[in-house]
Amino acid sequence: MNFFISTASADVAPMDQSSSIDPLDFVFPIILLVLFYMMLIRPQSKRAKEHRVMQQSLLKGDEVVTDGGIMGRIIDIADNAVTMEIAKGIEVKVRRESINSVLPKGTLGKL
Repeated sequence: MNFFISTASADVAPMDQSSSIDPLDFVFPIILLVLFYMMLIRPQSKRAKEHRVMQQSLLKGDEVVTDGGIMGRIIDIADNAVTMEIAKGIEVKVRRESINSVLPKGTLGKL
């Protein structure tokens, strides 16, 4: 069976007294970590912070879009829920966190 898999053999090389850890060996992983932070983590945390600020600044009369794509006007705001009017006489209560964006005033009238 040795003809299918060759056996590995290694010679032990004598240790050089001059072999030491090179500081440049750590530069590439550090650069990768910095790039990972700059391109992925920082922009995502910035977007999350902007979304939190937008949710905290909701007011009655704002025209909003939910995560599910429902567009409506806010008629009541509670701590964790928002009541929206999506059509004349139709009210829907949604979680405050599900509000995705605030539309410019008058957008719903144009649709």
